[in-house]
Amino acid sequence: MPLAGFAPIDFAAFHRDVLPARLAGSARAAHAVAGFGSLALRTRDGAVFTYSARESGLCAVAGDASADTVIELDAEDWQGLVHDYEAAAGLLYANRVRCLRGDALKFVLWEPALRSLYTGMEVFDAKALTLRDERGAKLDPARSFRLGDDAGAMRHFLRTCGYLLVRGVFTQREIDGFLAEARELASEARPGDKLSWWSKDAAGREVLCRVTRAAAKPRLASLQHDARVSGLAALAREGLVARKGEGNGVTVIFKNPGIREGLSDLPWHRDCGMGGHALMCPAVIVSTYLTPANADTGELRFLPGSHVRACGAFIDPAESASPRGVSFDARPGDVSVHFGDVMHAAPPPRRSDLAGYRVSAITGFGPPEFRAHRGESYNAALHRRDDGQIENLLDVAKQTSR
Repeated sequence: MPLAGFAPIDFAAFHRDVLPARLAGSARAAHAVAGFGSLALRTRDGAVFTYSARESGLCAVAGDASADTVIELDAEDWQGLVHDYEAAAGLLYANRVRCLRGDALKFVLWEPALRSLYTGMEVFDAKALTLRDERGAKLDPARSFRLGDDAGAMRHFLRTCGYLLVRGVFTQREIDGFLAEARELASEARPGDKLSWWSKDAAGREVLCRVTRAAAKPRLASLQHDARVSGLAALAREGLVARKGEGNGVTVIFKNPGIREGLSDLPWHRDCGMGGHALMCPAVIVSTYLTPANADTGELRFLPGSHVRACGAFIDPAESASPRGVSFDARPGDVSVHFGDVMHAAPPPRRSDLAGYRVSAITGFGPPEFRAHRGESYNAALHRRDDGQIENLLDVAKQTSR
């Protein structure tokens, strides 16, 4: 599809005339993809270049004879990558690429290096990052706030780390009302309704993971316009407005232990990792916790400072090489705010013997000019199955690689 607002880019001319200068300073990007093998991008008309990593930096050469993985895509979709409209995972879920050789997941793993070359964004390196508070002192990335705390300190923390936890925003009575509506939504949800996400546990039972139509309930719908919520979102940037995002504006998440199939436990990712960063960001996600959210019940983890850099995507937090990040012991009534492009993860609950697990209500905010880059939310692209199960990216990549 044409990319409105951007001049077309010629694939061959870009690699011949523009890219060489950008390759010169790519040592950090090369380090980020070391061990992933070489990647070739081929347009449908046959133009192809292979990217590989050396100790001194990245290199790109015409042809794909030496490529470990070869990805074929439309020239317009490649231009979308250059303009930060598109993302590797979104193209895979939408069946807009073909893996002609190798492993399609390598396309996703190469994304930080590609974004660095295409946009000039520096690749994220937690060890090289020093975070400072508003007074210039070393910042504690696990700090939390109260609603009445200094707005300047909260604003600085959010913009520096990419996330913020504020305690005691809602009263227990308000939380009880939200929870009652969340239970109604759970009872109304059906596999395949395209308005809910489902997974399967170890016994093969269907388990509800989230409902994307929560704004159909009056109390939950009020989160979009609540002055406390919008005020916290405004700490990210003034002028942001409530947006629909993945559903009708409010989503309820239900964490469950022991999930074996489906996208319930989220890997390290960014919310614009499905595409649209140049159009939707700065997007802000506000999560209201209706039940305790911690390692036992299902927590959110964040990588401090990762929202302004090209980051890895879709890393399983259970892997030994995965970063730990920062998490909070959130209680009912607490609210977290995070930028959509900060790296975050939602690993499985640590315990499986509890009566209840995390339930949270989320709503999104973005600039008034926000629009989905393909005219639909990423929620529509994720629904590939009739049973309402959102497939894991690993499975999508395997299907593409066949």
